[in-house]
Amino acid sequence: MRVALDVSAVPPQLAGAGRYIAELARRLPANGVDTTLVTRRDDTLRWHDWSPSSYVASVVPNARASRLLYEAWVLGTSATARTADVWHAPHYTMPHRRSKPTVVTIHDLTFFTNPEWHERSKVPFFRRAITYAASHADVLISVSDFTSRQLEEVVPHHAPLVTAPLGVDLDRFTLDARHDDDVLRAHHLPVDRPYIFFLGTFEPRKGLDVLLSAFEEIARRSPEVELWLAGQAGWGVKAIESQIAEHGAKDRIRRLDFVDDSMLPSLLRHAKTVAYPSRGEGFGLPVLEAMACGATVVTTSDTVMSEVAAGTALLAGAGNSASLAEQLDIALSMPDADRSERASLGRARAEQFSWASSIAQHVVAYDMAAGLS
Repeated sequence: MRVALDVSAVPPQLAGAGRYIAELARRLPANGVDTTLVTRRDDTLRWHDWSPSSYVASVVPNARASRLLYEAWVLGTSATARTADVWHAPHYTMPHRRSKPTVVTIHDLTFFTNPEWHERSKVPFFRRAITYAASHADVLISVSDFTSRQLEEVVPHHAPLVTAPLGVDLDRFTLDARHDDDVLRAHHLPVDRPYIFFLGTFEPRKGLDVLLSAFEEIARRSPEVELWLAGQAGWGVKAIESQIAEHGAKDRIRRLDFVDDSMLPSLLRHAKTVAYPSRGEGFGLPVLEAMACGATVVTTSDTVMSEVAAGTALLAGAGNSASLAEQLDIALSMPDADRSERASLGRARAEQFSWASSIAQHVVAYDMAAGLS
């Protein structure tokens, strides 16, 4: 099977959908898929290094507007596309002119269900892209059962659908905390401070505003606890920046920005609790990574994260700072025995989400698109 995977929209710093696409690029060749990575013209070396067993075709224009036009009207009939058996568009959009069967990944339907969570200019674009892919792709891939159910509600008439939940690198995100103190010290971070850890892009739907409000209450009751925030700036960050600047415990809020992959497992394991109060996601990979590390996780109820956690995380109402503060307080004061039991349960649950099983479902989708199954 020869698959052309479009990685041209992946930013240098991997998060969310970018992490998913990068994991596909790295793992498909090891699973018997002859993989071509379709990249921007200035982005060749990164992908050669990341997936040395793949062929890299650097044909896509660098500028976003040019890239989208090129994808829609040129890329699908290019020589790169013609040499593949299947074209995989892993981020909603797909070629309008195409020469080969096409698989499209749908991450979430929040552009329809909660447009206020996104930049206004992106909402009509991605609504059109999802609607077009639903009726023109040969096969759709959804990253969770939650997204699959939403797709049935929002776009009931669509191409055949394969659900391929995301995975976690179980060899990197582990319970082994032996070197965590050394890792934190190497990055000039204290090892003796209890902290609540947040990981995610700074944007409205992640619930950072709710977390900061909840931390006002936590900080009053627990004078030693800090809040550590890791992630890159997205959009709508002015309100968050103002909230931090005016926070009553701003001297106990530590901004880590984007953290290196080698550092992340230690931060998750060492945290007193990991808070992921997102209002809604397609999957919520930070929750799964935290569970794999045995962290005590607090996330939001009635979301895909609560489904992924399956009873191993504490749940707060989305957008409810009082509820979040209550669950964080429970997590922070949890006895060691209960914390250890929850860590074991979380790890066991995380082990049900391997990248191997996710890749296997992707291969099913490719075979369906190529007419092999």
